[in-house]
Amino acid sequence: MTEVAFHFNAPDKLAYVCRLARKATRHDMRVLITASRQDLQRLDRLLWALGPSDFVAHCLDDADEEMRQASAVLLAADPRSCGPRDLLVNLGDAVPQGFEQFARLVEVVSQSDPADRSRARERWRHYAAQGYAIVRHDLVLRGGD
Repeated sequence: MTEVAFHFNAPDKLAYVCRLARKATRHDMRVLITASRQDLQRLDRLLWALGPSDFVAHCLDDADEEMRQASAVLLAADPRSCGPRDLLVNLGDAVPQGFEQFARLVEVVSQSDPADRSRARERWRHYAAQGYAIVRHDLVLRGGD
């Protein structure tokens, strides 16, 4: 069964996901990040802007298959089209379809956006109703890392 975790109180969701992706790839994990197309493009730019020692090999889902396979991190609007990886990170508003094919799912929730927090509560209820044990990580208590 997929391990579901909610990372709450992210001051900047995209910046947090950059750090999360960097950390996961340093542990040899293959990551898929799902979000709206607009957020994926912003995240792509942020990942390219990381310093040389923080580089995260990544690509968008419209890259050729060779690039997709070579990239530790794949940015995709629809995770079902990408095949399983070690970790799925959801920045979207809804439960990502096909999340069950991943070993781990991380939901990232804003610190200051009430609408984002409300949608996260809906996703939490969905996972709980399906019998998933949910791990909660409060980023304010953990120092945002």
